[in-house]
Parts: sequence; C-alpha cells; structure tokens
Amino acid sequence: MTYTHQFFATFTLLLFLVSGCNRMQKADNTPSQPNILLIVADDFGYTDLSAFGGDIDTPNLDALIENGITFSGFHTAPFCAVTRAMLLSGNDNHIAGMGSQDLRTGVFGYEGHLSDRIVPVPQLLKDAGYSTGMAGKWHLGKRPADDPSRKGFGYSFILQDGGGNHYSDRGIFPTVPVSVYTENGDSAGWPEGAYSTDLYTDKLISYINEAAERNRPFFSFAAYTTPHWPLQVDPEYWKKYEGQYDDGYEALRLKRFNRMKELGFLPEDEELPELHPRVEPWDSLTAEEQRAEARKMELYAGMVDNMDHNIGRLIDHLKEIGEYDNTLILFLSDNGAAAEDFYHHTYFGPFLKEHYTEEYSMMGMEESFISYGPQWAEAGASPFKYFKGYTTQGGMNTPLVISGPGVGQKGEVVHAFTTLMDLAPTFYEYAGVEYPESYGGREVYPLRGASLMPLLSGERESVHTDDYVFPLEHRGFVQIRKGNWKLVNIERPFDEANFELYDLSNDRGEQNDVKDLHPDVYRDLLNEWYAYRDEVQVRIPTPEPGEGL
Repeated sequence: MTYTHQFFATFTLLLFLVSGCNRMQKADNTPSQPNILLIVADDFGYTDLSAFGGDIDTPNLDALIENGITFSGFHTAPFCAVTRAMLLSGNDNHIAGMGSQDLRTGVFGYEGHLSDRIVPVPQLLKDAGYSTGMAGKWHLGKRPADDPSRKGFGYSFILQDGGGNHYSDRGIFPTVPVSVYTENGDSAGWPEGAYSTDLYTDKLISYINEAAERNRPFFSFAAYTTPHWPLQVDPEYWKKYEGQYDDGYEALRLKRFNRMKELGFLPEDEELPELHPRVEPWDSLTAEEQRAEARKMELYAGMVDNMDHNIGRLIDHLKEIGEYDNTLILFLSDNGAAAEDFYHHTYFGPFLKEHYTEEYSMMGMEESFISYGPQWAEAGASPFKYFKGYTTQGGMNTPLVISGPGVGQKGEVVHAFTTLMDLAPTFYEYAGVEYPESYGGREVYPLRGASLMPLLSGERESVHTDDYVFPLEHRGFVQIRKGNWKLVNIERPFDEANFELYDLSNDRGEQNDVKDLHPDVYRDLLNEWYAYRDEVQVRIPTPEPGEGL
C-alpha cells in the first residue's frame, strides 16, 4: 500500500471515529453505533448492475456505486433460502440448517429452518441495542418458532415462501394456494392495491422511524422479492424499455459481455462460455415467440427499475431524518439470474395454468405468470457459466455494493474473493459486537467468514489468504474454492467421478477441466471436499415433489 493510500485510509478512519463521537450519547444514554441497511434483490443478474455492463435505468444504485465500493468477486449460495441462511448466520448452509432448499427432514443440516447451532445476526444486534426490522421474503421456515420475530427481528412483515404474486396474496404454488404473510409474528393480510416492493419499502421506512423515535441504531433488512418471477410490474416502469430487447437474449448476452471488456473486467481474448443446452437459438423462434420473449425482458427491466426507485425512497428518507451519513448500506443479489419456468413445469404447471395466464396482452399483470427462463438468465449471468441453482460462477458470483461510514475508496471496484459469510463479521465489527462461543446455554459454531472492514477502509487488498477454503454443497451440486482453483460437480446423481477442476485465473467461464493436468491440486481439493462432507454431515436426500423453488 502506498503512503498516499495509507494516509487516506487513516484519514477516513479518523473521520468515521469523529462522526461516531459526535453521536456517542443519545437522549437515553445508550451508545451510538452505525445503522445498517441490508438490501437483497431476489434473482438479480450479475450484469444487471450498471458497473458490470447493465443497461437498465438504475440511478439510485448507480449513486451507491459512485459513493461506495463494488465487489466483483462476491459469492453467495446458488439458491435463495440457502443464501439467506448463510447470510443471517455467517456460517455454512448445513450448519445453519438449510442443507437443501425447501427440504425439511429433521436430519442434521437439513432441518429446513435456522438451527440452534448458530445465532442469527438480528438477534445479536438486538441484544446490542439495535432496533431490528425486515420486510419481504423470509423462506427460512414456516413454524411459529421459525418466524423472524423469534429470530431477533423486533419488527417484520414477511412472505413465508420462496415467491409470491407481486399484487396480491394469490398463491403461486400448489401447496400454498393463498400466500402466507406475517407481521411481527402474527398472521397478516395483503393490503388491497399494494405492490410488493412499494409495500415492503413502506414497512421498512416505518421501522426506521420507530428506531429514530426510540433513539436507537437500526438494522434494517430489505428482503425484496424483485425481480423474482412472476414478472409483474406497472406499465410506467416497463414501457420505457419497449423495443430495447428486440434483438434477443443472445445479442444482449454478447452486448453485456463486450461491455465488461470495455470496462476492463475481462481481457480482450476472453470468450463467452457455451450456452446451456436448454436455450433455444433466437433465430429459431417465430416472430410471435420473439415478441413474447422481448416482453419478458422488458418486464424484468421494469421490475429492476421499480426496485431502484424504492431504494431511492429509502436513501431519501435516511437523508431527511439525518441518518444517511451514519448508515452502512449494502446491496446484493441472493444468487445468480433465475432460469426457472414453472408455468411449463410438470409439477407446478397444472396449478399455474388453472389460476394464471401467459397471454401476451396480460403480461405483467396480477393474473399473469411469466418467467424469463434460462435464455435471459444466460444474459444476466454473462460472462459466467450457467445460472441460479448451479455451483458454477453463474449461479454464485453475484453483485455486492457497500456504501457508508468507513468506506474509503469511493467509486472503486474491488476484485478480491469474498463471500456472503463475510457480511456477518462485518456487521459485528461495525456494531462492536463479539460473536459468542455459546448462546442461551448452548454451544454455537464459530463464524466462517472475515470482516470486510480492512477492504472498505483500503487498509488491505484481501481478507482471505490463498489457502482459504470455501466449500458448498446443495442437492448434490458441489464447489470447493481455494485461491483461484475450483472443484465443481454439477451432475446428478452425484458421482465423485464427475468432479471437474478449473483455474479461474484464466478460465472464469469454467470451460477447461484441468484435473488431469494438475493431479496434485485435484487431490488436494478432493481431500478438502472429504473433510467438509464429513464435518457438516452432507447427505444427498431424495427430492420431494416440486423441490426446486
């Protein structure tokens, strides 16, 4: 680090400390800590972000990017519930109880809800004096004991399941014909005329106001269900994108890929990975099919546009109440771009076709059920291989933007390897909270991540050494990351012979299996897999009907 960088980092830290001292005592003499606003988009693609070549109008996200740090090497889990468990625990998904999304067995690691082996982030922050609130998607258990009100959130308005209609409580799953919502642990209805992202933002603002009235710092979790299917949004948001995607998904994928080269993220000789076999060539579609496909992406862009508008509402409110400069703001996606198309699914399809339509004239409305499928997901995941659900980079390498106190390198892009398990330690360091060895009379597992504070201040260029291991297993899909080496299995049924080895330093698209060229590395990562498998008691359970939300 140069002397100039050292000086800047020290100066930034001093400003942060002075700011804290100015607010050290509140009216009730409780200590002041920075607020934390965590914004999680649902199925938001890597190149949907403007910093990575996106073309959707997102002025408020752009402002966060300009005033914060963007992380290009941030990794989540490949599915939403799994990510949420790891995010709120700072631990592996099996340790946190979500070894398999939506599969509840009572077996270690596969409980289907947050386990007692961890302490949720909101619980420890609440214990430290924070006012804790969340609105949006929960997806971490349906029992009363699993509700966010029992996991440390003092205020909450949540959708229990993995997705819902954006305009009503009309169900989208055969087992849940009416979506279930709770508010502060009690059953809640859907306000007539409300739109999901608007409503969740209204709730979050009210929870932030509660914190201000009580003179407490807040931890606010915006668990948006946008842009998760069904693709529904008011015309005022999507009509501005009419015609923008008429060239098709292959053209958009290439456009974003080339844009990343222009921005310096990719070398000039980088090549696009092969498309998923499910993707049909654009020029093989009829004119009518192309028109419908283009509308899907217009709707998706409109949902992102609306989400950005609501992020702006949150930021404007923080400025109005004088809390913006004391709020750490994080924006991330919970996994890669989503390829599911449940309307044509053998299990979900019959229910959806009975209660919804995919008629072109109705697309985007409450009665419509539209997904943008693997074809557009491949564009959203460019330059990576595949999308949500896979342990390839396209399923797990997602955007992260952090802005606020302690962030020294404004407008910078950090390429260091990071994971969602690094966020909990970051929150705890900001709040001055020490993670315990035991809680409520029971031992808990230690955190698996590292605080990002040294990256945010510019003090260090990485928080993980090259020998740091990031393992993950979900439904038989596996990845073991160690430095730039990655061991991957995306074949079912699981067979160790299907493991492939990639060197991400020159093959981020995961196209060239080099396990035969580097047998020592392959054996080393295979041994890491064995150790991890035994530690978290990995099992490959038989999926239930319809598993895969």
